[in-house]
Amino acid sequence: TSQRIEEHAAFCSRVTLGTLPCARAHTLSGVYPKKRKGTMSEEEGHFYSVQVGDSTFTVLKRYQQLRAIGSGAQGIVCSALDTVLGIPVAVKKLCRPFQNQTHAKRAYRELVLLKCVNHKNIIRLINVFTPQKSLEEFQDLYLVMELMDANLCQVIHMDLDHERMSYLLYQILCGIRHLSATAHDLKPSNIVVKSDCTLKILDFGLARTACTNFMMTPYVVTRYYRAPEVILGMKYKENVDIWSVGCIMGEMVKGSVIFQGTDHIDQWNKVIEVLGTPNLEFMNRLMETVRNYVMNKPQYPGVSFTELFPDWAFPSDSEHDKLKTSQARDLLSKMLVIDPECRISVEEALNHPYIHVWYDPAEADAPPPQISDKQLEEREHTIEQWKELIYEEVIDWEERNKNGLMKEDCSDVVSVSASQSSSANDISSMSTEQTLASDTDSSSIDTLTGPLDECQ
Repeated sequence: TSQRIEEHAAFCSRVTLGTLPCARAHTLSGVYPKKRKGTMSEEEGHFYSVQVGDSTFTVLKRYQQLRAIGSGAQGIVCSALDTVLGIPVAVKKLCRPFQNQTHAKRAYRELVLLKCVNHKNIIRLINVFTPQKSLEEFQDLYLVMELMDANLCQVIHMDLDHERMSYLLYQILCGIRHLSATAHDLKPSNIVVKSDCTLKILDFGLARTACTNFMMTPYVVTRYYRAPEVILGMKYKENVDIWSVGCIMGEMVKGSVIFQGTDHIDQWNKVIEVLGTPNLEFMNRLMETVRNYVMNKPQYPGVSFTELFPDWAFPSDSEHDKLKTSQARDLLSKMLVIDPECRISVEEALNHPYIHVWYDPAEADAPPPQISDKQLEEREHTIEQWKELIYEEVIDWEERNKNGLMKEDCSDVVSVSASQSSSANDISSMSTEQTLASDTDSSSIDTLTGPLDECQ
């Protein structure tokens, strides 16, 4: 087992995207049972502390060989060897989850959603624990997840052919369709991949249901991939995530961020300079203060998608590539649409010719997770109440561990990990210093305080 973790670490230093899978992976096991009171066995409940960078990790003894691989505003992530399951895992320590109501609600939402999801394109939660022994002492929350080879930041600037690009996009679309909640803060660092091109979305604690006004909850988000309706404080629906996917796809093609604003206002300006000023019907749906600001800006005609994404930016080794280039540009033109009423839906994107070649109903049409907490998005509590709710979820996982349910639930993860090849393949190597993604990108984040910062 020690040799396996060493091989994995060596593999991560030179990982490449290899051939696409010829067989489909099975979806994960079912929804977890409701909370049951209990404690872990004495053997499994032993903890030890280890210094990881500037942070101290106090983890179960089953997790050995910790190595920092990522950090952000919401947490610090280490790779580790799970000596019980015999596989490499990622251990995420949430940073001060109870420092305020927003952080506490995010931690609870992330934990509940991770517990319920059942899809191959969503990161798998393997374990949850805290070293504290009572609710009164409860301060630290650790999430154990699948360990992937790299995040999309490390893949997005590679010379991807159409097959790999379309397969990666297909998997993103399958993942967000399965989650059903919208506004997932999609960005390359929140998407992770393996060398065989399998992809998973992680860190969707920010997900909010459709038609929720984003002004209600200020939180840290990534500016570059944010949809216009979010920037402008409009209500939004499920295709808000399509904008983010379009930005990611555009970055794959061009090798650089498409709309790289320095703040809220500049982000909007970058969008309209490229795509053109939206029509009056769209303007009339804005709040008055925002509408007045937007309408007083210079009118931009926008550039054509042929100019924005020229042929030379795409793979062009064959006549087939030329056809795929035309399809890819058409998909971009339907996703990068300012008005959400005119933007394609997730379902329409999955059925687009550029994507549909990969379509599998078991993946694309998988039913959404059955979330036990029906008021997950509407819940408002004090910090102490959030803390108690999260602690109850942790106790539930400890009970599952005690009864051996964890090994049954994770059998598919163990199987996939054991069969993962560490051979180098045919695309240039990439570093994996942030394999299980950071929660933030310091160059492109800000805390929302209102549409366009009150149009300053």
